[in-house]
Amino acid sequence: MKFGFISSFGTIDQHVGLAREIEEHGWDGFFTWDAISLSGEWAMPVYDPFGVLAAAAAVTERITLGAMVFAVPRHRPWELAQRALTVDRLSGGRLVLPVGVGVTDDRGFTSVPGQATELKDRAALLDETLAWLEKSWSGEEFEFSGEQITTGPFRFPEPPVNGRIPVWPVGVWDAERPPTKNLRRALRWDGIVPQLRGTADDLTTDDIAALVEWLTANRPDGAEDRPFDVILQGKLSDDPAQAAEQARAMADAGVTWWIESWWDPAKDSAESLLKKVRQGPPTL
Repeated sequence: MKFGFISSFGTIDQHVGLAREIEEHGWDGFFTWDAISLSGEWAMPVYDPFGVLAAAAAVTERITLGAMVFAVPRHRPWELAQRALTVDRLSGGRLVLPVGVGVTDDRGFTSVPGQATELKDRAALLDETLAWLEKSWSGEEFEFSGEQITTGPFRFPEPPVNGRIPVWPVGVWDAERPPTKNLRRALRWDGIVPQLRGTADDLTTDDIAALVEWLTANRPDGAEDRPFDVILQGKLSDDPAQAAEQARAMADAGVTWWIESWWDPAKDSAESLLKKVRQGPPTL
């Protein structure tokens, strides 16, 4: 199992500095986040995720880079493709794309007339934007015609370093009533960032094991041997032995990426994140 860390608070310099610290202290991935203008306790400076990741690429050599998560329906497909390709090339192919429908308390949705705010519309935009993005990796000229997105000819002559950029959609899990359409979206791509339906509670090892069993049984024909990641966010214990025990249990259940995730504006800060990063990930 690999270990990542989200840089959830700080100035632009602190975010980039944390990426360097994450690599130096043995973590496997640095993740920023994607928002434009929030209010209330989240009324703080936020930065373009691809700008942060480009800077992180310049000061690191090994770690995976991404955001938890990219709000894809808010991005124009051709601009998303260009920004992703730029960071992919700068990093030598280390970019991943965790993706979701976005949160509508972001004014990038609510303050812009015509932006999709209904869940079904954002989900449709997510699917079509990802399809557009994949076409952009071919190196060939293409056109696109969908219900939400229609474009004339585009061509991105330089493909991603590894031919494609791994895409990790957010997927909702409910063991009693698996949301098939939502889960099959993830199965079309390279991984899943799971969350429980109807609650913000953390997934248990039983939840993960049941999800992985469903995903394994429903992999598309021909995809059985393709790498597929299960990415879980959470908080490990400050005690190294307990943290290692927690991580081993999640790895045994099928988690392939653990992402340390600290989001409380009243308690967490750039300084507390740095302290946690310097403790390093658990040893399994």
